[in-house]
Amino acid sequence: MKKVSLLAAAVGTALAMTACAGGSTGAAPGDVNPTGAIKAREISWLLSRPANGSVITVMKGLADEYAATHPGFSLKFITTPDRPSYIQKLETLAAAKKLPEFFDTDATPYAQKLAKQGQMVDAEKLLKDIGLDQSYRPSALAYQRFDDGSLYLLPFEYGAEYFWYNKALFAKAGVEVPKTLDDFPAVCAALAKTGVTPIAMAGKEQWPLERWMAYQPFRLEGPAYVGKLKKGEAKFSDPAGATAAKWLGELGTSGCFQKGFSSVGYTDAQNLFTSGKAAIYNMGTWELGSLATDKLDAGVRNDVDFFTLPTVAGAKTADNDYVAPSGIGMAVNTKTYDPLVRDFLKFALTKYPQQYAASGALAPTTTEVTLPANATPLYSKAIATAEKVGDELAMPWDTQLDPTTNTRLQQELVLLVQGDVTPAEFISTMDTTLAQNAPKYFK
Repeated sequence: MKKVSLLAAAVGTALAMTACAGGSTGAAPGDVNPTGAIKAREISWLLSRPANGSVITVMKGLADEYAATHPGFSLKFITTPDRPSYIQKLETLAAAKKLPEFFDTDATPYAQKLAKQGQMVDAEKLLKDIGLDQSYRPSALAYQRFDDGSLYLLPFEYGAEYFWYNKALFAKAGVEVPKTLDDFPAVCAALAKTGVTPIAMAGKEQWPLERWMAYQPFRLEGPAYVGKLKKGEAKFSDPAGATAAKWLGELGTSGCFQKGFSSVGYTDAQNLFTSGKAAIYNMGTWELGSLATDKLDAGVRNDVDFFTLPTVAGAKTADNDYVAPSGIGMAVNTKTYDPLVRDFLKFALTKYPQQYAASGALAPTTTEVTLPANATPLYSKAIATAEKVGDELAMPWDTQLDPTTNTRLQQELVLLVQGDVTPAEFISTMDTTLAQNAPKYFK
């Protein structure tokens, strides 16, 4: 009861803040250059990002810089890092037509409904209007697009997901980098015999294991499979889904993940790898500061390398096609979009990429990354590899499936890997769940 009350209070506070955010009458979704004077005021950003992360840090600095020449301007950050709570707050504010000037969302069917209702500014037209449309990575924008190809979300991040591995542990086990996904079970079994954890899994976070479910279907069918699956136009019992379920079961019986992985958090999983107790760690380039600098323990620093998503026989995607997300996107509210909001966006988005890349992170634009002084050669290799990501993106399933199906999938994947359900039982449960929820979610 206390948790519900606190959440309700938080939503109420946000409603109050956004209700008095300004007297703007807004603009039509396609009107990206409204006329009128620039009148400084406080604007807000409802977001679900780490409060001390690079995105907020850079944008805070840019807002302060803009305020120096526009007295009375300020950017308020309404942060809710917990994703379920954030989504509930977003939907509450959207229903009340009280969303602030900016708000975070993935390119979900729900967000697409908001766009069709005219609540989001056309980001493609906006970027073109302010002269930045050619500076963004096509794959960074592709990640933010809705199924119909329209773009209503702006990316602030970019990352390529690799399989980091310990060369010394591989050598000790007498194994090589998997050439295909089907090689993983044998590699895991050999590594486990040496007493190390084959793959460090942050099971408590749920999405890392869900990535593994997506790999086989992506190689076999490309992004088309999950595109159909989420709408109920494909099934888990289809060849791509059935292959994935069987493979996940084999990963479990081969001891690929550490015991009790379902209760292991992000940091603990990372520590398993960086301490040399695990041989493989599947994570993105946002971890370069921990994996490719002198912060990494000297005992394993020279042994760390990475490989990209292995292929399969008869793959429909290229070797350089894999998961390369540009993070949760930012939408611009049409109701509060006025000359001030446009002017600030042009100012901030023009300067943001260089300042963000100066932190050593990949920007959503082609801006060159500034390597930290303590970077190892692996840092440059990871950045260079990310620049060659292919055209077909492996979309994370947690941003694609309806919430109910996604939650059930995450639960069932743990049971499948632990051997508590068979692949056939897993498939049956998921097909039933999908059939009950996907159609109504896409109405």
